[in-house]
Amino acid sequence: MAALRLWSRFRWRGRGRGVRGLSGKYEYDLLVIGGGSGGLACSKEGTRWGLGGTCVNVGCIPKKLMHHAAVLGGAIKDAKNYGWDLPLPGHHDWNTMAQAVQNHVKSLNWGHLVQLQDRKVKYMNLKGVFLDEHTIQGESKQGEKTILTAENIVIATGGRPKYPLDILGAELGISSDDIFWLQDSPGKTLVIGASYVALECAGFLTGVGLDTSIMVRSIPLRGFDQQMAHLVTDHMASYGTRIFWKCIPVKIEKLDSGKLQVIWKNLELNVEERESFDTVMWAIGRAPETGDLCLDKAGVQIHPETGKVIVGANEETSASHIYAIGDLAEGRPELTPTAIKAGKLLAHRLFGNSTELMDYDNVATTVFTPLEYGCVGLSEEEAVQRHGEDNIEVYHAYYKPLEFTVAERDATQCYIKMVCLREGDQRILGLHFIGPNAGEVVQGFALGIKCNATYSQLSSTVGIHPTCAEDVNKLNITKRSGLDPTVTAC
Repeated sequence: MAALRLWSRFRWRGRGRGVRGLSGKYEYDLLVIGGGSGGLACSKEGTRWGLGGTCVNVGCIPKKLMHHAAVLGGAIKDAKNYGWDLPLPGHHDWNTMAQAVQNHVKSLNWGHLVQLQDRKVKYMNLKGVFLDEHTIQGESKQGEKTILTAENIVIATGGRPKYPLDILGAELGISSDDIFWLQDSPGKTLVIGASYVALECAGFLTGVGLDTSIMVRSIPLRGFDQQMAHLVTDHMASYGTRIFWKCIPVKIEKLDSGKLQVIWKNLELNVEERESFDTVMWAIGRAPETGDLCLDKAGVQIHPETGKVIVGANEETSASHIYAIGDLAEGRPELTPTAIKAGKLLAHRLFGNSTELMDYDNVATTVFTPLEYGCVGLSEEEAVQRHGEDNIEVYHAYYKPLEFTVAERDATQCYIKMVCLREGDQRILGLHFIGPNAGEVVQGFALGIKCNATYSQLSSTVGIHPTCAEDVNKLNITKRSGLDPTVTAC
């Protein structure tokens, strides 16, 4: 499978039955371009980085492990209140953490390779380009070229972090792809951007004791519920992360000391400001890996603004027998589990007589900031836009996790919001949860919302005591009522 950047290591997978495919015309029944989660899932059913793509190598897996390192730091601080005699403050060794995380990632790379071999999936490490809608030319690092033909081709090359082209010195910064493979501590760090990648990275950097700042041009967590997004950033600020609101970078300069001086414009004050950092990390979005694939030769249309591949409900592109899944597909969530599921279902439709399509509605996700934010379904803004403000009911509560009490932790931003239709049994349109283990909490409720659960069904469910999740079952105050939603007792 190939993610096509000249500096990348490339992966190919083809799955065939002997020399000819099902039709007898092509070498493979299925050829998948891309070694990430979606591509692996699709190839096993029917990059610069190792097998597993962004998620395994520079995304979900190392991110969650480094987030956990920061969470452990918080637990050490709490331990004194629970009777543990521990030296404070503790010292965090970046190299020890980085080595452990990278070793785990490499073990996953090897595991994926073994699985491919076990499932008779042919693996080739090549850079690929389309010659026509059924033909790919692959080129090795040594310049050797191979022609491959396939009856069906799946494009799953994902995306790469964007670098700004108009900012002098931008190349002095690193991306989120790089932060997880640093052998030495990044030191004082400025994260530019307000995506979930930006906030997650800034969160764990602060959590392991580094001086960390975020530069936000407009709003945080674009596409997420904005009330929840600002609760996340409020907590991050109280946690120790500095946030430069309404600021845009102008220039980065390398000083004689080796530090990076960042000059930015404060849009509110209309002044230029500057400060030096050890590391500057760009987290301003991701670009699809489609530019070097020569998709025009295969008749595959891409969106003129996003550069993503235009797909239909069947994941099929404008070219018959060419499909696109994952982050590079236009209009699809940029989430690893959706790419995996879409890849498996596509393989089943191609070779297993299945007609089941991927359902992209009500996909749950979590932002792994110091105080986690999990959600499923519509944001409050989306619900109002679709149904009108008078036709929705929003139940909400501020709560305090039991484990925060003895540790005397601030729980100001621990908050739950459930968006429902106002009429009838009040079908749940969206659930938003900020608090410990948000992903674990929301995953369970996601099934109910997928099954069109209602507020009346939820409120009749007995919660597990004492947990944070039970506060979802106990929601009873609406925004419309104007009553104080703070939970004050067990």
